[in-house]
Amino acid sequence: MATTPPDGRAGITADLVQRLIRTQFPQWTGLPATPVPVDGWDNRTYRLGDTMTVRLPTAAGYVPAVDKEHRWLPDLAPQLPVPVPPILGKGQPGEGYPYPWSVRGWLDGETAFPERIGDLTRFAVSVGEFILALQKCDTTGGPLAGAHSWHRGASPAYYDDETRRSLHALQGVIDTTLAARVWDTALAATWNGPPVWFHGDIWQGNLLVADGRLSAVIDFGTSGVGDPACDLVIAWGLFSGESRRAFRDTVAQDDATWARARGWALWKAALVLAECIDTDQEKAAVNQHLIAEVLADHRESTP
Repeated sequence: MATTPPDGRAGITADLVQRLIRTQFPQWTGLPATPVPVDGWDNRTYRLGDTMTVRLPTAAGYVPAVDKEHRWLPDLAPQLPVPVPPILGKGQPGEGYPYPWSVRGWLDGETAFPERIGDLTRFAVSVGEFILALQKCDTTGGPLAGAHSWHRGASPAYYDDETRRSLHALQGVIDTTLAARVWDTALAATWNGPPVWFHGDIWQGNLLVADGRLSAVIDFGTSGVGDPACDLVIAWGLFSGESRRAFRDTVAQDDATWARARGWALWKAALVLAECIDTDQEKAAVNQHLIAEVLADHRESTP
């Protein structure tokens, strides 16, 4: 058995998927395996026939999500207002591929790019309602936030050193003095509420739309039980103005949770901006804008 993936992401191919299916799920042998149009970094996803997908982790750090989703998505699904990935089978390492993997049911819809959303304010309410429904799910025995969730659902303090290094690298690019205050405020806004379910990666790539409306939520790899602040980052990543107000009113979180959410947004945007500012101007502009929105929101929220 191999101990590392064959050539990382590039080694996960349609041929590998079909060989795994043939040896472990022979009832689906012969179905075509085609890459999905929009794929993530943590996993490679292939459509299998017309009604299924195969999802394979790209590195060891993403493997815990396979068992977690296999165990918990069937419990969460009936309690949520839109579909989440139906789990049809869990595969084992084989054919030179070293990790467990999964087979899911296909969910109709397209990635929630802004031009596909009919009414952004109504969409913001739907996303907020999904988050609230998820928070109401029974947490008994659920996976507490930690390494499996990349520390989403825990304190953003885990990323303190990384955030401060990023801000140091961005001096002269953003208002690092104000950004540091945003970060310090996030760390000081300790979470004292009961643990709730969080998704951990609510952003447009994990939201599907059909006929302009939210139709499904995918990729629960960073989900768990803990602090829900990380699920609010989309407020600055997709929403603005009226849609942001509608999202904020719908999720109805307290000021401390919003302070931590600004910290989560700042951490990721500053990290990405520091890495790409000299190599990818389009990505840099997106993250610089997000940071500006977070800083402006902090100013408005501070007496």
